[in-house]
Amino acid sequence: MNPRGSPPVVRIPPLVCEGTDPEEKRRTIREVFNRTFSLYEHLFEHLACEAAWYQKATPLRHPLIFYFGHTAVFFVNKLHLAGLLDARIDPRFESLFAVGVDEMSWDDLDESHYDWPGPDAVAAYRDQVRDRVDAVIARLPLALPIGWDSPWWAILMGIEHENIHLETSSVLMRQLPLSHVRPVAQFKPGSTSGPAPENRLLKVAGAIVRMGKRRDHRLYGWDNEYGNEEKMLADFAASRYLVSNDEYRAFVDAEGYREPRWWTDEGLAWREFAHARHPTFWVPDRPGYRLRLIAEERPLPGDWPVEVNCHEARAFCRWQSERMGRAIRLPTEAEWRRLRDLSGLPDCDDWQEAPANIGLAYGASATAVDRFCHGAFCDVVGNVWQWTETPTYPFPGFVPHPLYDDFTVPTFDGQHHLIKGGSFMSLGNEMQLESRYAFRRHFIQHAGFRYVESSNLLPAIPVYETDLAVAQYAEFHYGAEYFGVENFPSAIARHALAAMADRPLKRVLEVGCALGRTAFELARVCPEVTALDLSARFIQVGVRLRDQGRYVYPVIEEGELTSFHTVELARFGLAESARRVRFIQDDACNLKTSHVGYDLVIAANLIDRLREPGKFLAAISERIRPGGLLFLTSPYTWLVEHTPREHWLGGIRRDGEVVTTLDALMTLLGPHFRLLGGSPFDLPFVIRETARKYQHSLAQVSIWERLGKD
Repeated sequence: MNPRGSPPVVRIPPLVCEGTDPEEKRRTIREVFNRTFSLYEHLFEHLACEAAWYQKATPLRHPLIFYFGHTAVFFVNKLHLAGLLDARIDPRFESLFAVGVDEMSWDDLDESHYDWPGPDAVAAYRDQVRDRVDAVIARLPLALPIGWDSPWWAILMGIEHENIHLETSSVLMRQLPLSHVRPVAQFKPGSTSGPAPENRLLKVAGAIVRMGKRRDHRLYGWDNEYGNEEKMLADFAASRYLVSNDEYRAFVDAEGYREPRWWTDEGLAWREFAHARHPTFWVPDRPGYRLRLIAEERPLPGDWPVEVNCHEARAFCRWQSERMGRAIRLPTEAEWRRLRDLSGLPDCDDWQEAPANIGLAYGASATAVDRFCHGAFCDVVGNVWQWTETPTYPFPGFVPHPLYDDFTVPTFDGQHHLIKGGSFMSLGNEMQLESRYAFRRHFIQHAGFRYVESSNLLPAIPVYETDLAVAQYAEFHYGAEYFGVENFPSAIARHALAAMADRPLKRVLEVGCALGRTAFELARVCPEVTALDLSARFIQVGVRLRDQGRYVYPVIEEGELTSFHTVELARFGLAESARRVRFIQDDACNLKTSHVGYDLVIAANLIDRLREPGKFLAAISERIRPGGLLFLTSPYTWLVEHTPREHWLGGIRRDGEVVTTLDALMTLLGPHFRLLGGSPFDLPFVIRETARKYQHSLAQVSIWERLGKD
């Protein structure tokens, strides 16, 4: 007899990159893709009325119609970047549903207005995407093992991305009005509950903990999982169980939400903003509470783990410290990993059956905190995610994946804390031993916590500023001038403003803004500047400079020797006007339809870094009002790693004749623009690589006036 109930089933297996039979692997990936895609669509059957699709569950996130389309668009955009799709399916959808909301703070509301399509239209689009991706899987040559550089990685990435949004979308559904949702058979919650067991601290022997994956690991991984790091832990003690609803209720009943001393300053500010007096999923029901699940409420199960954000978990630990007379806090990532090592559990690809409440094996809800024991501790994995005291950071040697460079880099800011162990809704990579997911401290997730008493030092995690590309651009935008050559982004702004002369200048769009120097310079005189870049790593620096006025970056001197430089906007006279700049992540080849009506559009050294520059130029006239200007610069360095040769604008022979990039620009822009000044001119720029190595280049500047009448 199985004391846990009916035999569990991990519905969708993890993506294993190894194998000996490519065709068998192809069949497995095809099956996992289709099952994942279908399961995600079944989740949205919870939405019981039209309003459920468009009402924001929380002001900090898009409505659910966005997430219904987003995972399909992700497949199209990533497979297109990987060269696996020649054409897009619906450019409007692939712009509208491309970029989600990662608010900079808990009070950074997204007040944008969107013209959302209907659910049926999005479902029809998803059908087209499914067919296209399935066809790619069926025909794409497959060599094993599948590695980071394989085109198949984009397919695995899309599948795992859908798993992530299955979980986060289910969290949003728990925050909709109950009248907006209905039960769905595939997501039936657990049913058993009872009084919580008494929690207690158990001793844990210290040891060396090793974290990180080798690049040739057999399972798919996100970029932040790779590397190797060792931590030496001293003995500590950890709670046997996750904190239950009953255990946490003692904190609520003791007016813990009203006592400021239990909360950090940030936590206190969030508590007041959210008017929080109890966990988000608790519904007051005198004399107690009910628990909100995806599509129902039930009397609060005392023995289920409480689900809270990091601020709430930390406040409980402070309260518990005084109550117990012991130094209680959340575990670090390494301390959680020590419990995981002691559990004896293999990685998820070796599970014959789910050893925990994970992967929807026991229903779409938490269950009792003492139901699954992993050695001396229960729920080392599964049930709910576990908050840690570790802000996410890169392992040594971290490299962002080129197809998704903003998956984890924006979280290396000291504001995102790691969650470990997975939840009842976690699938695929989320179940892995080495998975590293992180959310802002105010984020509501299927997440709870256990607590520790420990003398181990908390990790001193610096904000990630060792990305060499970002550092090089920081020096290019804000560093010294070399060999008498004027700062290039500043020169762009100067020439653009001179070209505008007496023309009205109320709205500017910079496409490919990098770290924002040109945008900040233009904001001195222009009241509205929109700065776009595809790289969230660049956008993040621009936002930090705008909001904080300061940024520190490393500069390579020689070999491993570096120096650190500081950007201060005030030194350039840019601090006061910086607030006029709005930074947005967007794809130049697929700009949002809202980007229209600009007096000036700047694309500096951009076109020879685009996959389809002709597509960008063919549509740019739609963004500029008649009489407005398009300001282009480029050294015309056409390289196949950026632009497939068939999309090069110039530097080629066609029918035996030389075609320059300027020739192509005249052809592409001629119907809607006239070239100002009669001919382009050259503008030099210098990029510093090391103390004794520099790139000295010339960009050709061409300025184009939009034809037509207002």
